[in-house]
Amino acid sequence: MGLKTILSKVFQSEDDLQPQNWPERLVWWSIICTFPIWIIGGLYVVGSVLCWLLLVCLLIKILARMDHPEENEEISISPVIWLWIIGMIIMQVALIAGHVNFNLGTGAIIKSTIGWAKGWAALALYPLAGALPIRSSIPTRAICIVGFHTLLIMPVLLITPNLHLPEVLYVSPLRAVGGPGNEFFDVPLYEIDGSTGDLRWRLFAPWGPALGFVGNVNFTICLLEKDRKWKILGIIGSILMAFVCKSRLAQLAIILIPSATFIIGRLRQPFMLISLGVVSYLGGIFATSILTAISDYWEGFKGARAGSTRVRFALKRIAFHRWETEAPIWGHGVVEGGPHLVEYMAIGSHHTWAGVLFVKGIVGFVALAVPMLATALDLFRRAASPRYQLGSAGLGMIIILFMYTFGENLEILVYLYWPGMLIMGMALQEKPMPRATIVS
Repeated sequence: MGLKTILSKVFQSEDDLQPQNWPERLVWWSIICTFPIWIIGGLYVVGSVLCWLLLVCLLIKILARMDHPEENEEISISPVIWLWIIGMIIMQVALIAGHVNFNLGTGAIIKSTIGWAKGWAALALYPLAGALPIRSSIPTRAICIVGFHTLLIMPVLLITPNLHLPEVLYVSPLRAVGGPGNEFFDVPLYEIDGSTGDLRWRLFAPWGPALGFVGNVNFTICLLEKDRKWKILGIIGSILMAFVCKSRLAQLAIILIPSATFIIGRLRQPFMLISLGVVSYLGGIFATSILTAISDYWEGFKGARAGSTRVRFALKRIAFHRWETEAPIWGHGVVEGGPHLVEYMAIGSHHTWAGVLFVKGIVGFVALAVPMLATALDLFRRAASPRYQLGSAGLGMIIILFMYTFGENLEILVYLYWPGMLIMGMALQEKPMPRATIVS
């Protein structure tokens, strides 16, 4: 049997899923071409531009509806998504106010606004794209295909250190378009952890933990896949991402989040309520032992990469102190490099809340916290109801976002995990199934 025959059997699917309109084509090809786009260093560009292209598609759809209402389906946008839109606009207001307060100049405002358009704005635009006629099966299947591609490429990357190949093959010329750093445009084969000396892989992500972030998002999306073969390939590929990056948070999240969404999705079932009651009773009896075990695990978690943990905590303390004493309302407007104590890393990096407070003050903090809280409450309600098919996936996504606010800066990585934001937007827009359909 030839390679072509084998691949055709692997890619063959019962439903032969294909994109049917322009929004679906944009999403489909942007996801399944993840690795080819990575090879040319274009992921940052694609992820930053795609949200605006989808906005154009939505505006065209709205205008078409206004001109020919009888021929076009009505478009409604969830109030929660409007909170994201308003919150990210407030982020831009805080950004300008911070620049003005510290006299940073018009040039700096323009540069920071471009950064806002590629980061914070995308956090609202991708959920907004959930209002477009995009079937959830399109990003779901595409993510599973990326998982399959990961399984194909990882054996090659795993042996590259033994071949004494360079850690980074090259930095793409697309770096000229501007971005946070070379790591967003390079093509790495592997990397050596600076604090432990261990080998780790980051694939198309700028650093190891970011790949773990993507792996968790992809894992959550793959659970929606209907085709068993693609679901298994996608899940294995996503788990592989979470483990080859050797991120402690990624490995913890990929166990906790599916467990949490599984329980919440079955809260109305008597068996689950009884089980939780038994667990609660046993937890009371063995509370001391459980708390001791959790404390020991947390100390081990911090000690696994003690140098990294020390830098992260120092960055957070500096950010909180300078926010509180220097710019509590609007923040500093821009990121600043830290001292030698934190290896000159940017103040507020590796922690979304610390970064938001330092750069955009309490105004920015509230602008992010409110839509995240509203999203969590809405999706909790949907996940607990059998009338919503996407509720659990959407809830899993917002839990992942919350967990990673304590380890990453959400806005700088949205160009990678945007499919999760799209699924979250679809979950917020999903219409409930008729009760008769559920009973039957």
